[in-house]
Amino acid sequence: MIASRRAFMASAAALALSGYAKRAQAMAAEPGGFVDGPSRNEVFGYGPMKADPYGLLDLPDGFSYRVVSQAGETMADGLLTPDKFDGMGCFGLDEDRVILVRNHEVNPLEFNASAWGANHRLVGDLDRAQVYGVYPDKDGAVAPLGGGTTTVVYNLKTGHTERQHLSLGGTAVNCAGGVTPWGSWLSCEEIVAGTKDGLPQDHGWVFEVPSRATGLVDPTPIRAMGRFKHEAACIDPRTGVVYMTEDTAESLFYRYLPTDPRRLHAGGRLQALALVDQARGDTRNWNDVLWRQGQRLAVRWVDLDHVESPDGDLSLRGHASGAALFARGEGVHWAGDHLYFTCTSGGVGRHGQIMRYVPSPREGQSDEAGQPGMLELFVEAGDRAVLDYVDNIAIAPNGHVIGCEDKQVGTQHVKGVTPDGRVYAIARNAMRHDADESNTEFAGVCWAPDGRTMFVNLYSPGMTLAVTGPWERFRA
Repeated sequence: MIASRRAFMASAAALALSGYAKRAQAMAAEPGGFVDGPSRNEVFGYGPMKADPYGLLDLPDGFSYRVVSQAGETMADGLLTPDKFDGMGCFGLDEDRVILVRNHEVNPLEFNASAWGANHRLVGDLDRAQVYGVYPDKDGAVAPLGGGTTTVVYNLKTGHTERQHLSLGGTAVNCAGGVTPWGSWLSCEEIVAGTKDGLPQDHGWVFEVPSRATGLVDPTPIRAMGRFKHEAACIDPRTGVVYMTEDTAESLFYRYLPTDPRRLHAGGRLQALALVDQARGDTRNWNDVLWRQGQRLAVRWVDLDHVESPDGDLSLRGHASGAALFARGEGVHWAGDHLYFTCTSGGVGRHGQIMRYVPSPREGQSDEAGQPGMLELFVEAGDRAVLDYVDNIAIAPNGHVIGCEDKQVGTQHVKGVTPDGRVYAIARNAMRHDADESNTEFAGVCWAPDGRTMFVNLYSPGMTLAVTGPWERFRA
């Protein structure tokens, strides 16, 4: 997601958040109802939202939340928890504890939103090799860029956060990413600024962060996965193919065929999705309507060259070679034998689309054209009260797509989508906002391995929440 002024809340709001109790219960239920103020459910789901007495997160009856982590807290390594909480993955640690690896979408000029504190006062004697990018400094001091990831150990049984530390440093605009089958997090930079813009390093890469690392990890970009405005990634555990989205108005949908599925740094082929029956197809439905909800199209894949893209033009060249266009590709998540990904501003009304991709039985093989993969327009939002600008997504234990809204105006929600494409609300941001703007977006939704806790971020002031409740009570 691309930050805007609505993400920066007033300092008074930040101070108010710092005093919240670590647990808040949803208020008493009112019977029945499908309409939630400006939000409309297409199925009952878990029922209407009940107002949070702390003014933070409204939830259905019976649900509650805990605050796991907040921006500005001092971590175990002595650094500060950075702001701008974005994509996040959850990993099992033991019977009681999980690990959260969380992105921070801090851009190179946001000096006071990073882990290093104001004027980089906490850098100390940091080894330059431990961070990817630094600011030019005439005195030779290390001044790392503020993007990256933090790692959080959370105890599900006690509801307490046991540890936090910075795990990837010196990157920029780390937006979303994805979990790997071997227990690491792929953190994606949503920026292609670099040496041509006055920075010492080029940005726009994917970095791998092992979830069990207890300090800063090796900040080596996976260059073969391309340089572009990365958003999110997911991996087909059967084949090792990595699928990636790109957050631009004229984005592509990518796949990476690794030479060694367990060693992404070892190289591979980068390709972009194209439509079998239409060169340079446009899936956005903005000007000419290509397809309707529920329709499927056969796909092919276009090889990309010069993937390190010093000019930041990979998507332009890919489209010229036949790849299809998408409207701000964002969240992507694997779902058993297929995947879902979002296009935040797609659709006739530009309120968003959710795509479903079913890979070929011969995905990535030389004969896959005989059984091509199929792309489906799973949901196209026609009513912004139902779904608007869906961004990060995850798959709930019941198989529903869970999406975070990043709408331009109005109140943000976490929404669920049933397998037949019907939408309902799970949570509502209760923070106040101006009528012509929105309150801070949700991001980083993910689930504990036992399926009983949903984690989600509030973007800024950054906060990670753990939501529990009667998930089994879903009603169609």
